[in-house]
Formats: sequence, structure tokens, C-alpha cells
Amino acid sequence: MRVAQQAAGDGTTLVGPLRTPRNTASEIKGSIHEDATASKLGFRGGTVAGSIHMDQFVPLLVDLYGQAWFEGGNLSLLFKQPTVDGEAVSAQATPGAERARLQMYDQAMALICQGSAADHADAGSELSRHLLTQETAPRSAIRILADVHVGDEAHGLALRISPEALTQRLETITEPLECYQDGVLPPSMVVHLAHGARSAVVGSAGAAVGLFGALEIQFLEGPLRAGVDYVGRTRVHALTESPRTENVWYDVLIADPRTGRDQARVTFCLRFMKDSSPLWARA
Repeated sequence: MRVAQQAAGDGTTLVGPLRTPRNTASEIKGSIHEDATASKLGFRGGTVAGSIHMDQFVPLLVDLYGQAWFEGGNLSLLFKQPTVDGEAVSAQATPGAERARLQMYDQAMALICQGSAADHADAGSELSRHLLTQETAPRSAIRILADVHVGDEAHGLALRISPEALTQRLETITEPLECYQDGVLPPSMVVHLAHGARSAVVGSAGAAVGLFGALEIQFLEGPLRAGVDYVGRTRVHALTESPRTENVWYDVLIADPRTGRDQARVTFCLRFMKDSSPLWARA
């Protein structure tokens, strides 16, 4: 990937080319990625998973931080507007003293996501700072996530990405870095690995239609690889709500089962659409 550069007020912004990410989950019936379901909920069509957009930032981060970013770096995004299959978008990164600022825009310059990245464990990441501003939802406003509570934990969760799953992802990835051919997981597959813990966190709430509101990957002793058995544990940090969604914020810690040492952390904000649940059916 050739990275363009443009002058910004406080540094040089790296600008990636327009890419057309694919909605690789469009066949999942009843999901936000299926055209019929998404359209019924007011979206233009089945949405591209936010985790797929994460991959488009990686060449910019490697340009800024080198391959060591996969070992101890951070990538943190808040999703502002969903995209549909094949919609062209461009990733941008503006370096700073502590972290880089990230944005993704479509061709009309609508903001798709914004965030931060760093080459270290970043307590001031985009998601971390945003989470501090969130008001806890009263229990009376939580129906879909009624069985989930702040502080809930789960342990001993088997997590694994097969080499075949990685190969399939690389067939449509917008940025096919060489290290992925050696089994290193791109961010989208790190999220997929951690998403294997979803049912342990949300349980039956998964019957409602959900989507990513925010995602953060913090590598601790990376990179993570396909064909490796990991063990996960989770902790719920917050429950929030908006007029259209109930939201759960939680961590998945991914450890090496042989040593018990954490390899990475993935933080999720999962948003569940109220209109997709009979619990919010209007009288």
C-alpha cells in the first residue's frame, strides 16, 4: 500500500487510498449484516462490520510504528456511521506525541469512524476516554441486557482462529500484509477471536440484533496467530443506553494457556437495537 501524506495543522497526516471493504457476513440471517434485517431497522442495507474497517488502518500504523505495533500497540475506534458492501472509504492517521488520531471517511467526506492508535499500552485511548463520559443506564431502561451486570466475569473460555478461517479472511481483506501469510492475525480476526466470548457475556441477549459501537485492541505480548489455542476471560465495565440501543462495554483478555500470560485485550461496545427485540415492542 502506498501511503499519501498531507500537511495538517499539528503534523503530517497519513492518508490511505480509497478501498471498498466487503460485507463478508451478509449471509447471516437475522443479523445487522443481512440486507433485509438491516433495512427493516432503518439502515441502507446490510452493514460492513466495524472490525473489518480496523484492517484498513494497519498500513498507516506500520508506517508510523513499524511491525512492533503488532507486539504491544493499540488501536481504538468509535464507529459513527455504518457502511454497506463495497462502499469506498479512506483511512487517515495524524501522529501525535502520545498517540495518533485516526479518522475514516467515505467519498462524500462523511465520517465513518474516529479513534486513536499508539505503539504502547494507552490508558488515554479513544475508547477509554469516551467510556469515562458515559452515564450508567438505570436498570429500568435495560431489558435486552437484563441478565448482564457491571462486574460480571467469565473465565476459562477456549478461543481459537483456524488457519482456514484466516485464509478465507485474506481473500477479501483490503490490506494484504505479508505477515498475515505467516499466520499473524489482522485486527479483524483478533476481534473475531475475542468475539468467541460473546455468549459468555450477553447470553440470551444475543437474540436481539447487535452491532459494534466501539472496538479497541491492545496488544500485550503479540502478535496473535492462527492455529494457536488461547484462553479468554471477560469483565463487564458498563451498561448504557440510547433512544435506539442498549449497550454493553466489556473486556476480553486473551492469554496463553501454557504460561497464563495475557497476549492481548479486546474491548467491545456492543449495541443492541431496541426495535429488534419484542421486549421493546411498542404498545
